[in-house]
Amino acid sequence: MPDQNKINCPTGLYWKDKRTDVDRIILPFQTIETINESRASREKQKAQSRGLVFEDQDKYGSNWYNRLIWGDNKYIMASLLEEFAGKIDLIYIDPPFATGADFSVKMEIGDVEWTKEPSAIEDKAYRDTWGKGLDSYLQMMYDRLVLMRELLNDKGSIYVHLDWHAGPYVKIVLDEIFGKRFFRNEITWHYRTGNLAKNQFQRKHDNIYFYSKSDQITFNPLEVKEYYADIYGPDFKPSFEGRKQGKDAKGMYRMSMIDDVWDISAVFTLSNEHLPYDTQKPEALMERIIKASSNENDLVADFFCGSGTTAAVAEKLGRRWIAADLSRYAIHTTRKRMLGIEGCKPFIVQNLGKYERQYWQGVTFNKRKDEQVPLYEYIQFILKLYNAEPLTGLLQIHGKKGKRLVHIGAVDVPVTLSEIKEAIEEVKKLGQDSLDVLGWEWEMGLHDVVENESKESGVKLRLFYIPRDVMDPRAVESGDITFYELAYLETEIEQTKSGLKVKLKDFAIPNLDLIPEEVRSKIKKWSDYIDYWAVDWDWNGDTFHNMWQSYRTKKERKLELQTDSHLYEKKGKHLIMVKVIDIFGNDTTRVLEVKI
Repeated sequence: MPDQNKINCPTGLYWKDKRTDVDRIILPFQTIETINESRASREKQKAQSRGLVFEDQDKYGSNWYNRLIWGDNKYIMASLLEEFAGKIDLIYIDPPFATGADFSVKMEIGDVEWTKEPSAIEDKAYRDTWGKGLDSYLQMMYDRLVLMRELLNDKGSIYVHLDWHAGPYVKIVLDEIFGKRFFRNEITWHYRTGNLAKNQFQRKHDNIYFYSKSDQITFNPLEVKEYYADIYGPDFKPSFEGRKQGKDAKGMYRMSMIDDVWDISAVFTLSNEHLPYDTQKPEALMERIIKASSNENDLVADFFCGSGTTAAVAEKLGRRWIAADLSRYAIHTTRKRMLGIEGCKPFIVQNLGKYERQYWQGVTFNKRKDEQVPLYEYIQFILKLYNAEPLTGLLQIHGKKGKRLVHIGAVDVPVTLSEIKEAIEEVKKLGQDSLDVLGWEWEMGLHDVVENESKESGVKLRLFYIPRDVMDPRAVESGDITFYELAYLETEIEQTKSGLKVKLKDFAIPNLDLIPEEVRSKIKKWSDYIDYWAVDWDWNGDTFHNMWQSYRTKKERKLELQTDSHLYEKKGKHLIMVKVIDIFGNDTTRVLEVKI
Protein backbone atom coordinates (compact mmCIF):
# COMPACT_ATOMS: atom_id res chain seq x y z
CA MET A 1 0.00 0.00 0.00
CA PRO A 2 1.17 3.57 -0.59
CA ASP A 3 2.11 5.72 2.41
CA GLN A 4 -1.24 6.71 3.90
CA ASN A 5 0.34 9.74 5.57
CA LYS A 6 0.73 11.29 2.14
CA ILE A 7 -2.77 10.50 0.89
CA ASN A 8 -5.61 12.87 1.68
CA CYS A 9 -8.47 10.66 0.49
CA PRO A 10 -10.71 9.04 3.15
CA THR A 11 -12.62 6.92 0.67
CA GLY A 12 -11.78 5.23 -2.59
CA LEU A 13 -13.42 3.39 -5.44
CA TYR A 14 -14.48 -0.18 -4.70
CA TRP A 15 -15.03 -3.07 -7.06
CA LYS A 16 -15.59 -6.78 -6.62
CA ASP A 17 -12.55 -8.62 -5.18
CA LYS A 18 -10.52 -5.42 -4.91
CA ARG A 19 -6.98 -6.03 -3.63
CA THR A 20 -4.87 -3.26 -2.12
CA ASP A 21 -1.79 -5.41 -1.43
CA VAL A 22 0.45 -5.31 -4.49
CA ASP A 23 2.98 -8.09 -5.12
CA ARG A 24 6.55 -6.91 -5.60
CA ILE A 25 8.33 -9.78 -7.30
CA ILE A 26 11.86 -8.55 -7.94
CA LEU A 27 13.64 -10.40 -10.75
CA PRO A 28 17.01 -9.66 -12.42
CA PHE A 29 17.01 -8.21 -15.92
CA GLN A 30 18.70 -9.90 -18.89
CA THR A 31 20.39 -7.60 -21.40
CA ILE A 32 19.87 -9.15 -24.82
CA GLU A 33 21.17 -6.33 -27.02
CA THR A 34 23.32 -3.22 -26.72
CA ILE A 35 22.90 -0.61 -29.43
CA ASN A 36 25.81 1.79 -29.73
CA GLU A 37 25.12 3.63 -32.95
CA SER A 38 21.98 4.69 -34.79
CA ARG A 39 21.53 4.29 -38.52
CA ALA A 40 21.04 8.05 -38.82
CA SER A 41 24.45 8.63 -37.19
CA ARG A 42 26.04 6.02 -39.45
CA GLU A 43 24.63 7.62 -42.57
CA LYS A 44 26.18 10.90 -41.47
CA GLN A 45 29.55 9.27 -40.79
CA LYS A 46 29.75 6.45 -43.34
CA ALA A 47 33.49 6.13 -42.90
CA GLN A 48 33.06 4.64 -39.44
CA SER A 49 31.69 1.12 -39.31
CA ARG A 50 32.35 0.38 -35.66
CA GLY A 51 30.01 1.40 -32.82
CA LEU A 52 30.45 4.99 -31.63
CA VAL A 53 31.16 5.90 -28.02
CA PHE A 54 28.68 8.44 -26.67
CA GLU A 55 30.77 11.57 -26.00
CA ASP A 56 28.45 12.95 -23.29
CA GLN A 57 28.13 9.68 -21.42
CA ASP A 58 29.57 11.19 -18.22
CA LYS A 59 26.54 13.48 -17.88
CA TYR A 60 24.45 10.42 -17.17
CA GLY A 61 26.97 8.39 -15.22
CA SER A 62 29.66 6.21 -16.74
CA ASN A 63 27.44 3.12 -16.88
CA TRP A 64 24.14 4.67 -17.95
CA TYR A 65 22.24 3.27 -20.92
CA ASN A 66 18.64 4.06 -21.79
CA ARG A 67 16.50 0.92 -21.49
CA LEU A 68 13.90 -0.74 -23.71
CA ILE A 69 12.30 -3.66 -21.86
CA TRP A 70 10.03 -6.43 -23.13
CA GLY A 71 7.61 -8.12 -20.74
CA ASP A 72 4.74 -7.71 -18.29
CA ASN A 73 5.06 -4.18 -16.92
CA LYS A 74 3.93 -5.27 -13.45
CA TYR A 75 6.97 -7.55 -13.14
CA ILE A 76 9.17 -4.97 -14.85
CA MET A 77 8.21 -2.12 -12.50
CA ALA A 78 8.56 -4.29 -9.39
CA SER A 79 12.02 -5.34 -10.59
CA LEU A 80 13.00 -1.72 -11.28
CA LEU A 81 12.23 -0.75 -7.67
CA GLU A 82 15.54 -2.14 -6.45
CA GLU A 83 17.47 0.35 -8.58
CA PHE A 84 14.98 3.12 -9.31
CA ALA A 85 12.63 3.50 -6.31
CA GLY A 86 12.19 7.24 -5.82
CA LYS A 87 14.41 8.10 -8.82
CA ILE A 88 12.13 8.56 -11.85
CA ASP A 89 11.25 12.19 -12.65
CA LEU A 90 8.30 11.73 -14.99
CA ILE A 91 5.98 8.86 -15.94
CA TYR A 92 3.56 9.01 -18.86
CA ILE A 93 1.29 6.07 -19.62
CA ASP A 94 -1.27 5.48 -22.33
CA PRO A 95 -2.92 2.23 -21.18
CA PRO A 96 -5.69 0.49 -23.18
CA PHE A 97 -8.93 2.45 -22.85
CA ALA A 98 -11.74 0.16 -23.83
CA THR A 99 -13.06 -3.39 -23.78
CA GLY A 100 -12.93 -3.37 -27.57
CA ALA A 101 -9.18 -2.69 -27.63
CA ASP A 102 -7.61 -4.05 -30.81
CA PHE A 103 -4.04 -5.39 -30.58
CA SER A 104 -3.78 -6.00 -34.32
CA VAL A 105 -1.32 -3.88 -36.30
CA LYS A 106 -0.98 -3.04 -39.97
CA MET A 107 2.22 -4.55 -41.38
CA GLU A 108 4.01 -4.61 -44.71
CA ILE A 109 5.79 -7.56 -46.28
CA GLY A 110 7.81 -6.17 -49.13
CA ASP A 111 5.26 -3.98 -50.87
CA VAL A 112 2.20 -5.87 -49.59
CA GLU A 113 0.22 -4.55 -46.61
CA TRP A 114 -1.66 -6.88 -44.26
CA THR A 115 -3.06 -6.88 -40.75
CA LYS A 116 -1.18 -8.89 -38.13
CA GLU A 117 -3.55 -10.39 -35.59
CA PRO A 118 -2.66 -10.21 -31.88
CA SER A 119 -0.35 -12.86 -30.48
CA ALA A 120 -1.51 -15.18 -27.72
CA ILE A 121 0.36 -13.09 -25.17
CA GLU A 122 -1.30 -9.88 -26.37
CA ASP A 123 -4.63 -11.67 -26.29
CA LYS A 124 -3.77 -12.73 -22.73
CA ALA A 125 -3.26 -9.05 -21.83
CA TYR A 126 -6.74 -8.32 -23.17
CA ARG A 127 -8.26 -11.16 -21.13
CA ASP A 128 -6.42 -10.14 -17.97
CA THR A 129 -7.43 -6.51 -18.46
CA TRP A 130 -11.08 -6.93 -19.38
CA GLY A 131 -11.86 -10.54 -18.40
CA LYS A 132 -14.19 -9.36 -15.62
CA GLY A 133 -15.15 -6.12 -17.26
CA LEU A 134 -14.34 -2.85 -15.51
CA ASP A 135 -13.46 -4.68 -12.26
CA SER A 136 -10.44 -6.46 -13.72
CA TYR A 137 -9.36 -3.32 -15.60
CA LEU A 138 -9.36 -1.24 -12.44
CA GLN A 139 -7.43 -3.89 -10.51
CA MET A 140 -4.84 -4.01 -13.30
CA MET A 141 -4.48 -0.22 -13.16
CA TYR A 142 -4.44 -0.10 -9.35
CA ASP A 143 -1.54 -2.58 -9.07
CA ARG A 144 0.54 -0.70 -11.60
CA LEU A 145 -0.20 2.81 -10.34
CA VAL A 146 0.95 1.85 -6.84
CA LEU A 147 4.29 0.70 -8.29
CA MET A 148 4.59 3.83 -10.40
CA ARG A 149 4.12 6.04 -7.35
CA GLU A 150 6.95 4.20 -5.61
CA LEU A 151 9.22 4.69 -8.63
CA LEU A 152 8.65 8.47 -8.78
CA ASN A 153 10.91 10.81 -6.87
CA ASP A 154 9.48 13.52 -4.61
CA LYS A 155 9.62 16.09 -7.42
CA GLY A 156 8.13 13.65 -9.92
CA SER A 157 4.87 13.70 -11.86
CA ILE A 158 2.63 11.20 -13.61
CA TYR A 159 0.37 11.73 -16.62
CA VAL A 160 -2.30 9.06 -17.21
CA HIS A 161 -3.88 9.21 -20.67
CA LEU A 162 -7.47 7.88 -20.95
CA ASP A 163 -10.81 8.65 -22.55
CA TRP A 164 -14.47 8.45 -21.58
CA HIS A 165 -14.54 4.64 -21.26
CA ALA A 166 -12.62 4.38 -18.01
CA GLY A 167 -11.22 7.83 -17.30
CA PRO A 168 -13.66 8.90 -14.52
CA TYR A 169 -13.15 5.61 -12.65
CA VAL A 170 -9.35 5.71 -12.89
CA LYS A 171 -9.44 9.34 -11.69
CA ILE A 172 -10.86 8.12 -8.36
CA VAL A 173 -8.19 5.40 -8.16
CA LEU A 174 -5.53 8.07 -8.77
CA ASP A 175 -7.02 10.18 -5.96
CA GLU A 176 -6.72 7.17 -3.65
CA ILE A 177 -3.12 6.32 -4.56
CA PHE A 178 -1.60 9.77 -5.13
CA GLY A 179 -4.02 11.84 -3.02
CA LYS A 180 -6.53 14.48 -4.09
CA ARG A 181 -4.13 17.07 -2.75
CA PHE A 182 -1.63 16.24 -5.50
CA PHE A 183 -4.08 16.29 -8.39
CA ARG A 184 -2.80 19.06 -10.69
CA ASN A 185 -4.85 19.07 -13.89
CA GLU A 186 -7.32 17.22 -16.03
CA ILE A 187 -5.91 18.06 -19.43
CA THR A 188 -8.27 17.90 -22.39
CA TRP A 189 -6.51 16.85 -25.56
CA HIS A 190 -8.68 17.90 -28.49
CA TYR A 191 -7.98 16.39 -31.90
CA ARG A 192 -9.77 16.55 -35.24
CA THR A 193 -10.18 12.89 -36.11
CA GLY A 194 -12.88 10.39 -35.22
CA ASN A 195 -16.07 8.90 -36.60
CA LEU A 196 -19.07 11.00 -37.47
CA ALA A 197 -21.83 10.76 -34.86
CA LYS A 198 -25.50 10.51 -35.84
CA ASN A 199 -27.30 10.74 -32.50
CA GLN A 200 -24.73 12.53 -30.28
CA PHE A 201 -21.92 15.08 -30.41
CA GLN A 202 -18.72 13.75 -31.91
CA ARG A 203 -16.19 12.44 -29.39
CA LYS A 204 -12.95 14.17 -30.30
CA HIS A 205 -10.98 14.48 -27.10
CA ASP A 206 -9.07 12.40 -24.54
CA ASN A 207 -8.41 13.17 -20.88
CA ILE A 208 -4.93 13.23 -19.37
CA TYR A 209 -4.79 13.18 -15.57
CA PHE A 210 -1.77 14.99 -14.17
CA TYR A 211 -0.65 14.22 -10.58
CA SER A 212 2.50 15.00 -8.61
CA LYS A 213 4.20 12.84 -5.99
CA SER A 214 4.41 15.73 -3.51
CA ASP A 215 4.37 19.53 -3.23
CA GLN A 216 7.98 19.65 -4.44
CA ILE A 217 6.98 19.41 -8.07
CA THR A 218 9.13 19.97 -11.15
CA PHE A 219 7.04 22.19 -13.40
CA ASN A 220 8.10 24.49 -16.21
CA PRO A 221 5.34 26.87 -17.38
CA LEU A 222 5.04 26.83 -21.17
CA GLU A 223 3.96 29.51 -23.58
CA VAL A 224 2.21 29.27 -26.92
CA LYS A 225 1.46 31.69 -29.75
CA GLU A 226 -2.10 33.01 -29.96
CA TYR A 227 -2.93 34.78 -33.20
CA TYR A 228 -5.13 37.82 -32.83
CA ALA A 229 -7.00 36.95 -36.01
CA ASP A 230 -7.99 33.58 -34.49
CA ILE A 231 -9.22 35.19 -31.26
CA TYR A 232 -10.85 38.45 -32.43
CA GLY A 233 -11.28 38.00 -36.18
CA PRO A 234 -9.24 39.10 -39.23
CA ASP A 235 -10.03 42.83 -38.85
CA PHE A 236 -8.81 43.22 -35.28
CA LYS A 237 -5.97 45.76 -34.85
CA PRO A 238 -3.98 44.97 -31.68
CA SER A 239 -2.59 47.70 -29.48
CA PHE A 240 0.17 47.40 -26.85
CA GLU A 241 -1.10 45.17 -24.05
CA GLY A 242 1.97 44.54 -21.97
CA ARG A 243 2.40 40.98 -23.36
CA LYS A 244 5.07 39.44 -25.52
CA GLN A 245 3.95 40.14 -29.07
CA GLY A 246 5.21 39.50 -32.53
CA LYS A 247 4.39 38.96 -36.17
CA ASP A 248 5.15 36.10 -38.54
CA ALA A 249 3.76 34.73 -41.80
CA LYS A 250 0.40 33.96 -40.16
CA GLY A 251 0.02 37.46 -38.72
CA MET A 252 0.19 39.25 -35.37
CA TYR A 253 0.37 37.09 -32.26
CA ARG A 254 0.84 37.26 -28.51
CA MET A 255 2.53 34.75 -26.23
CA SER A 256 0.16 33.16 -23.70
CA MET A 257 0.59 30.60 -20.95
CA ILE A 258 -0.60 27.14 -21.99
CA ASP A 259 -3.82 26.12 -20.23
CA ASP A 260 -5.39 22.68 -19.71
CA VAL A 261 -7.12 22.45 -23.12
CA TRP A 262 -4.67 21.34 -25.80
CA ASP A 263 -5.57 21.56 -29.46
CA ILE A 264 -2.99 19.25 -31.08
CA SER A 265 -3.54 17.27 -34.26
CA ALA A 266 -3.61 13.48 -33.99
CA VAL A 267 -1.19 11.34 -36.00
CA PHE A 268 -2.65 10.94 -39.47
CA THR A 269 -2.01 7.88 -41.60
CA LEU A 270 -0.12 9.86 -44.23
CA SER A 271 2.02 11.83 -41.77
CA ASN A 272 5.76 11.33 -41.38
CA GLU A 273 5.25 10.18 -37.78
CA HIS A 274 2.74 7.44 -38.53
CA LEU A 275 3.67 3.89 -37.53
CA PRO A 276 1.48 0.75 -37.57
CA TYR A 277 -0.39 1.66 -34.35
CA ASP A 278 -3.89 3.10 -34.52
CA THR A 279 -3.55 4.59 -31.00
CA GLN A 280 -0.19 6.26 -31.67
CA LYS A 281 0.10 9.66 -29.97
CA PRO A 282 1.70 12.70 -31.68
CA GLU A 283 5.18 13.82 -30.74
CA ALA A 284 3.88 17.38 -30.19
CA LEU A 285 1.68 16.09 -27.35
CA MET A 286 4.57 14.31 -25.66
CA GLU A 287 6.90 17.25 -26.20
CA ARG A 288 4.57 19.50 -24.21
CA ILE A 289 4.33 17.01 -21.32
CA ILE A 290 8.07 16.27 -21.16
CA LYS A 291 9.09 19.95 -21.38
CA ALA A 292 6.60 20.94 -18.67
CA SER A 293 7.42 18.22 -16.11
CA SER A 294 11.11 17.39 -16.57
CA ASN A 295 14.46 19.01 -17.22
CA GLU A 296 17.43 17.99 -19.34
CA ASN A 297 19.04 14.73 -18.13
CA ASP A 298 15.94 13.83 -16.07
CA LEU A 299 14.62 10.26 -16.25
CA VAL A 300 11.34 9.70 -18.15
CA ALA A 301 9.45 6.38 -18.19
CA ASP A 302 6.60 4.88 -20.20
CA PHE A 303 5.42 1.38 -19.26
CA PHE A 304 2.87 1.01 -22.11
CA CYS A 305 5.27 2.36 -24.75
CA GLY A 306 3.52 1.06 -27.91
CA SER A 307 5.22 2.68 -30.89
CA GLY A 308 7.77 4.47 -28.68
CA THR A 309 6.64 8.10 -28.92
CA THR A 310 7.59 8.93 -25.31
CA ALA A 311 11.10 7.46 -25.67
CA ALA A 312 11.64 9.17 -29.03
CA VAL A 313 10.67 12.62 -27.74
CA ALA A 314 12.62 12.13 -24.49
CA GLU A 315 15.68 11.24 -26.57
CA LYS A 316 15.32 14.34 -28.77
CA LEU A 317 14.88 16.59 -25.70
CA GLY A 318 17.98 15.26 -23.93
CA ARG A 319 16.21 13.21 -21.27
CA ARG A 320 17.12 9.72 -20.14
CA TRP A 321 14.37 7.15 -20.66
CA ILE A 322 12.99 3.73 -19.76
CA ALA A 323 10.34 2.24 -22.06
CA ALA A 324 8.53 -1.08 -21.66
CA ASP A 325 5.80 -3.04 -23.37
CA LEU A 326 4.27 -6.51 -23.34
CA SER A 327 4.30 -6.76 -27.14
CA ARG A 328 7.48 -8.02 -28.79
CA TYR A 329 6.43 -6.16 -31.94
CA ALA A 330 6.08 -2.89 -29.98
CA ILE A 331 9.63 -3.33 -28.67
CA HIS A 332 10.90 -3.95 -32.19
CA THR A 333 9.00 -0.91 -33.55
CA THR A 334 10.43 1.29 -30.80
CA ARG A 335 13.96 -0.01 -31.42
CA LYS A 336 13.72 0.93 -35.10
CA ARG A 337 12.26 4.32 -34.22
CA MET A 338 15.17 5.11 -31.89
CA LEU A 339 17.69 3.98 -34.50
CA GLY A 340 16.23 6.56 -36.89
CA ILE A 341 17.05 9.47 -34.54
CA GLU A 342 20.32 11.14 -35.46
CA GLY A 343 22.75 11.07 -32.55
CA CYS A 344 20.60 8.64 -30.55
CA LYS A 345 22.52 7.77 -27.41
CA PRO A 346 23.36 4.15 -26.65
CA PHE A 347 20.53 2.02 -25.30
CA ILE A 348 19.97 -1.58 -24.28
CA VAL A 349 17.16 -4.03 -24.96
CA GLN A 350 16.23 -6.16 -21.95
CA ASN A 351 13.74 -8.70 -20.65
CA LEU A 352 13.26 -10.75 -17.48
CA GLY A 353 13.93 -13.91 -19.49
CA LYS A 354 14.97 -16.95 -17.52
CA TYR A 355 14.34 -15.26 -14.16
CA GLU A 356 10.65 -14.79 -14.95
CA ARG A 357 10.52 -18.41 -16.11
CA GLN A 358 12.23 -19.60 -12.93
CA TYR A 359 9.65 -17.78 -10.85
CA TRP A 360 6.82 -19.26 -12.94
CA GLN A 361 8.30 -22.74 -12.60
CA GLY A 362 8.56 -22.41 -8.82
CA VAL A 363 4.96 -21.23 -8.48
CA THR A 364 3.54 -23.74 -10.97
CA PHE A 365 5.48 -26.86 -10.02
CA ASN A 366 6.50 -26.07 -6.41
CA LYS A 367 10.20 -26.31 -7.26
CA ARG A 368 12.54 -26.36 -4.26
CA LYS A 369 15.91 -24.63 -4.37
CA ASP A 370 17.79 -27.92 -4.16
CA GLU A 371 15.89 -29.53 -7.04
CA GLN A 372 17.43 -29.88 -10.46
CA VAL A 373 15.71 -28.75 -13.65
CA PRO A 374 14.00 -29.86 -15.78
CA LEU A 375 11.38 -31.21 -13.34
CA TYR A 376 9.22 -34.21 -14.16
CA GLU A 377 6.04 -32.12 -13.79
CA TYR A 378 7.44 -29.41 -16.07
CA ILE A 379 8.33 -31.98 -18.76
CA GLN A 380 4.83 -33.48 -18.63
CA PHE A 381 3.29 -30.02 -18.85
CA ILE A 382 5.23 -29.00 -22.00
CA LEU A 383 4.69 -32.39 -23.67
CA LYS A 384 0.95 -32.07 -23.16
CA LEU A 385 0.90 -28.61 -24.75
CA TYR A 386 2.94 -29.96 -27.66
CA ASN A 387 0.42 -32.82 -28.06
CA ALA A 388 3.14 -35.39 -27.36
CA GLU A 389 3.04 -38.47 -25.12
CA PRO A 390 5.66 -38.95 -22.37
CA LEU A 391 8.44 -41.55 -22.47
CA THR A 392 10.33 -42.67 -19.37
CA GLY A 393 13.67 -44.33 -18.63
CA LEU A 394 15.69 -42.17 -21.05
CA LEU A 395 18.14 -39.33 -20.36
CA GLN A 396 17.57 -36.87 -23.21
CA ILE A 397 14.39 -38.13 -24.86
CA HIS A 398 11.29 -37.02 -22.95
CA GLY A 399 8.41 -37.86 -25.25
CA LYS A 400 7.06 -38.88 -28.63
CA LYS A 401 4.79 -37.10 -31.11
CA GLY A 402 3.69 -39.48 -33.84
CA LYS A 403 6.92 -41.00 -35.15
CA ARG A 404 9.09 -38.12 -33.91
CA LEU A 405 10.92 -38.23 -30.59
CA VAL A 406 10.92 -35.10 -28.42
CA HIS A 407 13.53 -33.42 -26.19
CA ILE A 408 12.50 -30.56 -23.83
CA GLY A 409 15.05 -27.86 -22.93
CA ALA A 410 15.37 -26.58 -19.35
CA VAL A 411 13.63 -23.45 -18.11
CA ASP A 412 16.68 -21.41 -17.12
CA VAL A 413 19.49 -22.30 -19.54
CA PRO A 414 19.75 -22.22 -23.36
CA VAL A 415 19.66 -25.45 -25.35
CA THR A 416 23.26 -26.25 -26.29
CA LEU A 417 24.91 -28.13 -29.14
CA SER A 418 26.26 -30.80 -26.76
CA GLU A 419 22.75 -31.32 -25.38
CA ILE A 420 21.39 -31.84 -28.90
CA LYS A 421 24.24 -34.23 -29.76
CA GLU A 422 23.40 -36.36 -26.73
CA ALA A 423 19.73 -36.43 -27.73
CA ILE A 424 20.67 -37.43 -31.30
CA GLU A 425 22.81 -40.32 -30.01
CA GLU A 426 19.89 -41.54 -27.93
CA VAL A 427 17.58 -41.34 -30.95
CA LYS A 428 20.00 -43.49 -32.97
CA LYS A 429 20.28 -46.08 -30.17
CA LEU A 430 16.49 -46.39 -30.22
CA GLY A 431 16.61 -47.05 -33.97
CA GLN A 432 14.67 -43.87 -34.78
CA ASP A 433 15.49 -41.16 -37.30
CA SER A 434 13.63 -37.99 -36.31
CA LEU A 435 13.82 -35.58 -33.35
CA ASP A 436 12.03 -32.40 -32.26
CA VAL A 437 13.91 -30.21 -29.77
CA LEU A 438 11.87 -27.64 -27.81
CA GLY A 439 13.66 -24.78 -26.07
CA TRP A 440 13.06 -21.37 -24.49
CA GLU A 441 16.44 -20.04 -25.57
CA TRP A 442 19.22 -21.33 -27.77
CA GLU A 443 22.98 -21.23 -27.74
CA MET A 444 23.88 -18.32 -30.01
CA GLY A 445 24.38 -19.25 -33.65
CA LEU A 446 23.23 -22.80 -33.01
CA HIS A 447 20.96 -23.32 -36.01
CA ASP A 448 23.55 -23.64 -38.78
CA VAL A 449 25.79 -25.89 -36.65
CA VAL A 450 22.83 -28.11 -35.84
CA GLU A 451 21.97 -28.41 -39.51
CA ASN A 452 25.40 -29.96 -40.20
CA GLU A 453 25.00 -32.20 -37.18
CA SER A 454 21.66 -33.42 -38.50
CA LYS A 455 23.10 -34.28 -41.93
CA GLU A 456 26.06 -36.16 -40.49
CA SER A 457 23.96 -38.21 -38.07
CA GLY A 458 21.11 -39.00 -40.47
CA VAL A 459 18.57 -37.84 -37.87
CA LYS A 460 15.90 -35.46 -39.18
CA LEU A 461 16.04 -32.61 -36.72
CA ARG A 462 13.61 -29.76 -36.04
CA LEU A 463 14.05 -26.94 -33.47
CA PHE A 464 11.05 -25.20 -31.88
CA TYR A 465 10.69 -22.22 -29.55
CA ILE A 466 8.65 -22.80 -26.39
CA PRO A 467 6.49 -19.64 -26.43
CA ARG A 468 6.19 -17.35 -23.42
CA ASP A 469 2.40 -17.94 -23.62
CA VAL A 470 2.75 -21.28 -21.83
CA MET A 471 3.22 -19.31 -18.58
CA ASP A 472 -0.33 -17.94 -18.84
CA PRO A 473 -3.01 -20.31 -17.43
CA ARG A 474 -5.75 -18.80 -19.59
CA ALA A 475 -3.79 -19.32 -22.80
CA VAL A 476 -3.07 -22.90 -21.67
CA GLU A 477 -6.73 -23.58 -20.86
CA SER A 478 -7.86 -22.27 -24.24
CA GLY A 479 -5.26 -24.39 -26.04
CA ASP A 480 -4.04 -21.21 -27.75
CA ILE A 481 -0.36 -22.19 -27.81
CA THR A 482 1.83 -22.25 -30.94
CA PHE A 483 5.37 -23.66 -31.00
CA TYR A 484 7.42 -21.77 -33.62
CA GLU A 485 10.09 -23.56 -35.60
CA LEU A 486 13.40 -21.72 -35.81
CA ALA A 487 13.99 -19.91 -39.08
CA TYR A 488 16.83 -20.74 -41.52
CA LEU A 489 19.49 -18.12 -42.27
CA GLU A 490 22.31 -18.30 -44.82
CA THR A 491 25.13 -15.74 -45.02
CA GLU A 492 28.50 -15.24 -46.69
CA ILE A 493 31.58 -13.11 -45.98
CA GLU A 494 33.26 -11.04 -48.69
CA GLN A 495 36.86 -9.87 -48.24
CA THR A 496 37.60 -6.45 -49.78
CA LYS A 497 40.54 -4.05 -49.68
CA SER A 498 38.62 -1.87 -47.24
CA GLY A 499 37.67 -4.75 -44.95
CA LEU A 500 35.05 -7.47 -44.52
CA LYS A 501 31.43 -7.39 -45.65
CA VAL A 502 28.64 -9.73 -44.53
CA LYS A 503 25.92 -10.56 -47.04
CA LEU A 504 22.57 -12.26 -46.51
CA LYS A 505 22.05 -15.10 -48.99
CA ASP A 506 18.81 -16.76 -47.89
CA PHE A 507 16.18 -16.71 -45.15
CA ALA A 508 13.21 -19.00 -44.59
CA ILE A 509 10.37 -18.93 -42.06
CA PRO A 510 8.83 -22.36 -41.44
CA ASN A 511 5.57 -20.94 -40.01
CA LEU A 512 4.19 -19.34 -43.15
CA ASP A 513 0.70 -20.59 -42.31
CA LEU A 514 0.47 -17.57 -39.96
CA ILE A 515 0.37 -15.32 -43.04
CA PRO A 516 -2.90 -15.18 -45.04
CA GLU A 517 -2.72 -17.09 -48.31
CA GLU A 518 -3.69 -14.01 -50.35
CA VAL A 519 -0.67 -12.19 -48.91
CA ARG A 520 1.70 -15.15 -49.29
CA SER A 521 0.88 -15.48 -52.96
CA LYS A 522 2.11 -11.93 -53.63
CA ILE A 523 5.50 -12.36 -51.96
CA LYS A 524 8.26 -12.96 -54.47
CA LYS A 525 11.54 -12.72 -52.52
CA TRP A 526 12.89 -14.41 -49.38
CA SER A 527 14.17 -11.05 -48.16
CA ASP A 528 10.58 -9.75 -47.89
CA TYR A 529 10.24 -11.73 -44.65
CA ILE A 530 13.11 -9.79 -43.04
CA ASP A 531 12.26 -6.52 -41.30
CA TYR A 532 15.62 -5.80 -39.67
CA TRP A 533 19.09 -7.25 -39.35
CA ALA A 534 22.21 -6.24 -37.46
CA VAL A 535 25.83 -7.29 -37.01
CA ASP A 536 28.14 -7.52 -34.01
CA TRP A 537 31.65 -7.53 -35.50
CA ASP A 538 33.32 -8.70 -32.29
CA TRP A 539 30.84 -10.97 -30.54
CA ASN A 540 32.19 -12.15 -27.20
CA GLY A 541 29.72 -14.98 -26.57
CA ASP A 542 27.45 -12.89 -24.35
CA THR A 543 25.39 -9.77 -25.08
CA PHE A 544 24.83 -8.86 -28.73
CA HIS A 545 26.32 -5.42 -29.52
CA ASN A 546 24.64 -3.78 -32.48
CA MET A 547 27.43 -2.21 -34.56
CA TRP A 548 25.69 -2.09 -37.94
CA GLN A 549 22.07 -2.47 -38.97
CA SER A 550 19.63 -2.21 -41.85
CA TYR A 551 15.86 -2.16 -41.53
CA ARG A 552 12.70 -1.16 -43.31
CA THR A 553 10.79 2.02 -42.54
CA LYS A 554 7.49 3.34 -43.82
CA LYS A 555 9.34 5.63 -46.23
CA GLU A 556 12.23 3.33 -47.12
CA ARG A 557 11.02 -0.20 -47.82
CA LYS A 558 14.30 -1.32 -49.36
CA LEU A 559 16.53 -3.50 -47.19
CA GLU A 560 20.29 -3.51 -47.62
CA LEU A 561 21.42 -7.14 -47.93
CA GLN A 562 25.12 -6.40 -47.49
CA THR A 563 26.92 -4.52 -44.71
CA ASP A 564 29.38 -1.68 -45.04
CA SER A 565 33.03 -2.72 -44.94
CA HIS A 566 34.49 -3.39 -41.52
CA LEU A 567 38.24 -3.20 -40.94
CA TYR A 568 39.74 -5.08 -38.00
CA GLU A 569 42.67 -3.41 -36.24
CA LYS A 570 43.81 -6.57 -34.47
CA LYS A 571 44.94 -9.74 -36.22
CA GLY A 572 43.72 -13.17 -35.17
CA LYS A 573 40.37 -14.91 -34.82
CA HIS A 574 37.15 -12.89 -34.61
CA LEU A 575 33.55 -13.99 -34.14
CA ILE A 576 30.81 -12.16 -36.04
CA MET A 577 27.22 -12.44 -34.84
CA VAL A 578 24.46 -11.80 -37.39
CA LYS A 579 20.97 -11.18 -36.01
CA VAL A 580 17.85 -11.16 -38.20
CA ILE A 581 14.41 -10.08 -36.96
CA ASP A 582 11.53 -11.28 -39.11
CA ILE A 583 8.15 -9.64 -39.73
CA PHE A 584 6.74 -11.28 -36.57
CA GLY A 585 9.49 -9.82 -34.37
CA ASN A 586 11.27 -13.17 -33.85
CA ASP A 587 15.10 -13.35 -33.74
CA THR A 588 17.34 -15.66 -35.76
CA THR A 589 21.11 -15.57 -35.23
CA ARG A 590 24.19 -16.98 -36.91
CA VAL A 591 27.81 -16.92 -35.76
CA LEU A 592 30.62 -16.55 -38.31
CA GLU A 593 34.31 -17.09 -37.55
CA VAL A 594 36.98 -15.15 -39.45
CA LYS A 595 40.77 -15.04 -39.24
CA ILE A 596 42.56 -11.77 -39.97
